[in-house]
Amino acid sequence: MAHTAIVLADPAGLGGASFPKVVSIEDHQFFPESEISGHCFEGIIGKSSAIKKLREQVCIVAPTDCTVLLHGETGTGKELVARAIHNLSSRRGRDYVRMNCAAIPSGLLESELFGHERGAFTGALMQRKGRFELADGGSLFLDEVGDISLELQPKLLRAIQEQEFERLGSAKTIQVDVRLIAATHRDLPAMIQEEKFRSDLFYRFNVFPIEIPPLRERREDIPLLVNHFVRQFAARMKRSYESAPSGAIMALCEYDWPGNIRELQNLIERAVILSPGPVLRVPLRDLRRRTIAVPHTGHQQTLEEAERAHILRTLKETNWVLSGPHGAATRLALHRSTLQFRMKKLGIVHRHSFEDGASAAPESGAQ
Repeated sequence: MAHTAIVLADPAGLGGASFPKVVSIEDHQFFPESEISGHCFEGIIGKSSAIKKLREQVCIVAPTDCTVLLHGETGTGKELVARAIHNLSSRRGRDYVRMNCAAIPSGLLESELFGHERGAFTGALMQRKGRFELADGGSLFLDEVGDISLELQPKLLRAIQEQEFERLGSAKTIQVDVRLIAATHRDLPAMIQEEKFRSDLFYRFNVFPIEIPPLRERREDIPLLVNHFVRQFAARMKRSYESAPSGAIMALCEYDWPGNIRELQNLIERAVILSPGPVLRVPLRDLRRRTIAVPHTGHQQTLEEAERAHILRTLKETNWVLSGPHGAATRLALHRSTLQFRMKKLGIVHRHSFEDGASAAPESGAQ
């Protein structure tokens, strides 16, 4: 089978870093489709240690019926994890029902959750089942539970704890068997302190918490994700791509992705739309438009300053180890020689030479 290579547009305006003119898929850690599938678990793509830990947690909790609380920034793939939990559970043959609590007006949320009888309120022209009833025997995924009003939280707590509720306008108690998976990007403990969220509901949600890592903490997965999205959108638009100018992959790996995977996906889709082929032109200037500001100072970092800060942060996190599976070069998706070159150019110094698996303390100028 022929493998599609990927070309990323010249990163003009991104600092003019000195990179090789052209790099192969292998140089940028892209993989053939068969190898990409080897790094895909229930639609979750990645090979980073953060993703491996996530997969382990999913495999541990999925066979149980306990409530799971997924916490992560917007766009990190919380629903994908929720669906994986359902698919790996004994309930996989039953319904998987989802609802975004932030997308439903607060006045209608109770009806959406528990249903209503005809005439229960103005506009209720017929009986309607709620999400809890629809998910009976299966799984219910409630996204953005931090947006549920304080008035509704006690009713939700009872439904989760007792597995029973009443439809609006009815005195009949309905019993269900629902496995609940909740998700939020909010800091629920902080909301409890501010009296915006009930502590008992939080503890009911928080039986098995799972943290979904942001994309900036799993940068080594970015080439895999780019390759996956290019294949996905290219197939949809009946296009193909062949090679890649360098610098673009590094730029994508160095960017902090505040919108996480959703932002990366949207960027690649836009790139495919703009590129008739065979060269995929990634609009990197769209990334540069995002201003990086240092809090409280108003100082705006240049791309070089942001790159230096990111490399320094990674070196500190890896205890200044360059090589090896857990070294800084691997985490940055760079060759060791490329990382050393970037450190020299950016003025990142150290007292001792680096050895594989060894660490060295930075000088004060490298803090």
